[in-house]
Amino acid sequence: MEENLELATFAGGCFWCMVKPFDQWNGVHKVVSGYTGGTVENPTYEQVKEGETGHLEAVQITFDPDIISYRTLLNIYWQQIDPTDDGGQFHDRGSSYKTAIFYHSELQKSLAEESKLELQNNGTFSKPIITPILRAVPFYAAEDYHQDYYKKNPDEYLEDRQKSGRDEFIKKHWK
Repeated sequence: MEENLELATFAGGCFWCMVKPFDQWNGVHKVVSGYTGGTVENPTYEQVKEGETGHLEAVQITFDPDIISYRTLLNIYWQQIDPTDDGGQFHDRGSSYKTAIFYHSELQKSLAEESKLELQNNGTFSKPIITPILRAVPFYAAEDYHQDYYKKNPDEYLEDRQKSGRDEFIKKHWK
């Protein structure tokens, strides 16, 4: 990795829906769909989906902090999820679809905690913000057919987003 690039890792439910919101920003070099937070090395999609590995579907973002800040990435992240739901995200239910922020440095941890507190206090949500902030652990890239799903399968991607309720939720809570 180039010297000035950093990683950000976010779990926000289905990773297909979490790539495009970050992929379109200047300073984001790549967004990889994958699995993190579990106990099995190199898990498969089927293993993670079964919920037995402890992994969450997540995206790992390689970014240039001189162009886009981690705080900006946090703001983008919060606006893609329901941070009050501990059962999954939208129509994707189960432990592998829960939300989490995985920090890669003490500065990221501090910024994530600060942004979570701001979100809790700004009145956007009436329920508690339950998204945990956890130390980054090994991240495993998902199978190739999951990468850049919104580009490879635009019609299916749009249909899935529409059916999930994610876009309605975002529109209701964010201007």
